[in-house]
Amino acid sequence: LLQLQDSYSKSSIACLTGEEMGNSIQNLDLIESQDREADPCWQVKWHLGKFIKKMMSRSYEENISAIDVERTLTLPHSEGQQPRSPTRRIAAHLTGSSSRRSSLSSRINPLSRRGNGHKINNWESSRKGHSFLYNVELRNGELVIPQTGFYYIYSQIYFRFRESENENSDTSGQTRNPKQLVQYVYKLTNYPEPILLMKSARTSCWSKKAEYGLYSIYQGGVFQLKREDRIFVSVSNSDIVDMDKEASFFGAFMIS
Repeated sequence: LLQLQDSYSKSSIACLTGEEMGNSIQNLDLIESQDREADPCWQVKWHLGKFIKKMMSRSYEENISAIDVERTLTLPHSEGQQPRSPTRRIAAHLTGSSSRRSSLSSRINPLSRRGNGHKINNWESSRKGHSFLYNVELRNGELVIPQTGFYYIYSQIYFRFRESENENSDTSGQTRNPKQLVQYVYKLTNYPEPILLMKSARTSCWSKKAEYGLYSIYQGGVFQLKREDRIFVSVSNSDIVDMDKEASFFGAFMIS
């Protein structure tokens, strides 16, 4: 029995290593119609050919399914237009710099690029802490938009105020002098003046018993931006802005 099994195994290997094996698999239908007794290898060739065809069919179906999934994940396109390539991931999160004085510019030039407040120039973007830039450039405190689309823009500024003793000595009220705190988010385009996208403001009054006056102003919204547009943040009362990296930040990411 062992000799018969060994003989059968050797004969099967001989069938698989024959020079005509490739042609036999391609002509599987002819093998089925041929006289089986005339070809001692017909059974090995027939089963192997069926198996290879089955695996090729399965691989083709898996590839088609993967292509369909990829098409589903890409953005839809209108009729008559060429399909879009998948949108790049574009995002940025900038945090306050440790050097507050170097982070704030003087008032925006009123002649060429007018605007309100003092622009924040030196955001931290070098992946220290939570900051990062992904497919977007930071230039002079401005995020340069690389691709036209809709973006969510957000910003938070932390105001930390402490009055000097001589400012308190002449007052007898129970509250300190109010401070008007404003945060602006601007867009720069080819238009000669910056375009105001968002503004958030509050008038702060706090008790004299408090050592500090602490306020955070946050705002965010969705805007359509074009390639090469630039966005930046400016603030009023720049002398009391605290550029703590967890409290003052600015960012944007593309949503479509």
